[in-house]
Amino acid sequence: MPQSLFLVALVVDDYDRAKAFYCDCLDFDCLLDEVQPEGKRWVVIKPKGGEGAALLLAQAADDRQRAAIGNQTGGRVGFFLKTDDFASDHAAMKAKGVRFLEEPRHEVYGTVAVFADPYGNTWDLIEHSS
Repeated sequence: MPQSLFLVALVVDDYDRAKAFYCDCLDFDCLLDEVQPEGKRWVVIKPKGGEGAALLLAQAADDRQRAAIGNQTGGRVGFFLKTDDFASDHAAMKAKGVRFLEEPRHEVYGTVAVFADPYGNTWDLIEHSS
């Protein structure tokens, strides 16, 4: 039976702060933002027009979860945002205040640059070689 990964939880400090960064700075779509019991929300975001998994923004509820914010992958790049126009997306993201940790570099597999979200999670913006 076919299976696919469709949703990945990302622990954040505040639903609205996270939604603003991902939707305003990275230009993601908000697919759902529904109030749940006990003050929780079901906030699902996804890159515009993209295939693959969406992110569930999960507001930390206790000290253990708050300790994981920004370090869900142990300091490694844990998220990979694929683009077909690196130069345009890179420029637009920088103009919106996205903090890149390095200058774009050209690798055998494509053009890439690491950026950080407001929590310190690191992402690759990548355009694969043709």
